[in-house]
Amino acid sequence: MTTMTAFETLAAGENGIGTGSVRTWLLDNIIPLVLLAVALLLLWLGGGKGDNAGVMRRLAGVVIALAIIGLAVSGAGVNVGQWIAGLFTG
Repeated sequence: MTTMTAFETLAAGENGIGTGSVRTWLLDNIIPLVLLAVALLLLWLGGGKGDNAGVMRRLAGVVIALAIIGLAVSGAGVNVGQWIAGLFTG
């Protein structure tokens, strides 16, 4: 088997190679680390100064961003889009 044939076989996905394992690794490892970093940053920025209102404003933005990430990862965005479209089309 030549090198080019091996690359063509891998590119065609005949051996089950895909992005599923990368996606799973990102969801299992990177997302919790990012959430931990955001939580520590919020505590460090607002907690030391007593700026609780500022922390809550930032936290609202983080919650909205997490909701968007959750919709994108779970695939539920299609259902939400259909529901919103149903509000206007009946």
